[in-house]
Amino acid sequence: MSGHGEPNPPVAGISGVPPPWRIWLGAARPRTLPASVAPVVVGSALAAHDGKFYAPAAGICLAFALLVQVGTNFANDYHDFINGADTEKRVGPRRAVASGWVAPPVMRRAMIAVFAAAFLVGLALVDRGGPWLIGIGLASIACGIAYTAGPVPLAYVGLGDVFVFVFFGLVAVVATYFVQAGRIGGDAVLAAVPIGLLTTNILLVNNYRDVESDAAAGKRTLVVRFGRSAARIQFGLSLAVAMAVPFLFLLRGYRAWCLLPAALAPLGIIHARRLRLGGSPGELISLLGDTGKLLACYAGLFALGVIL
Repeated sequence: MSGHGEPNPPVAGISGVPPPWRIWLGAARPRTLPASVAPVVVGSALAAHDGKFYAPAAGICLAFALLVQVGTNFANDYHDFINGADTEKRVGPRRAVASGWVAPPVMRRAMIAVFAAAFLVGLALVDRGGPWLIGIGLASIACGIAYTAGPVPLAYVGLGDVFVFVFFGLVAVVATYFVQAGRIGGDAVLAAVPIGLLTTNILLVNNYRDVESDAAAGKRTLVVRFGRSAARIQFGLSLAVAMAVPFLFLLRGYRAWCLLPAALAPLGIIHARRLRLGGSPGELISLLGDTGKLLACYAGLFALGVIL
């Protein structure tokens, strides 16, 4: 350590220190990025179904969502180190600040820059959605920071799952639909439910893996609060609801193509079994990536089914 609470800076050429581009790519946590893409794909598909698809607005929504996701990940990297949740005992992938690859002030500045870029990008939607979208954008950014920062960090009191479900499910899908269709549709709200639940499952697998180190650091995630058995039940119920929602769209008059996402049910069962069996941290990291892929496939199949 090079001072109180600050890791040594990375030294170029020393074995084991990745190149800068790999460090920052890892800090952006690409395994989590389907959580940003999926709601935009689904919201845009519903807009296309209603004959309201507008590519520029969809693109801006995607850029905003990705920037908020990356900014949240940078904030997590920084604040988890400051709060003592990321230590040498952590079993997951190495974090940039905790590993000494990025100095804390540098990560903090990167976080601020990414969130500022997200805000500026989001301003381009005000003409289509109205000034209230500024409030939605600021709330998304504020919660991204508050996820691991502030007097009551959301992730440290078990509210991380709620944050993910609301902002990467309900808000993201409905807002994407709204800025294209000009209204808030009931179908968009319904479609946001499985996207939010499957995105929450990504967080759940991450917290399932880190339960011991989180508990030691006082990070009271739902897995820490209620145990791994309850986490497995939550994971399975989220999958079950997600696979059931397409049938509700069928009842609402959509054609049978809307059932395409339900074809992923066997894969979901396999994922639930993998979580139950647990295994090494490496196996849970693999499941984390596969959970993100399941979300991406679900969103893609749902979009295809709705458009068809």
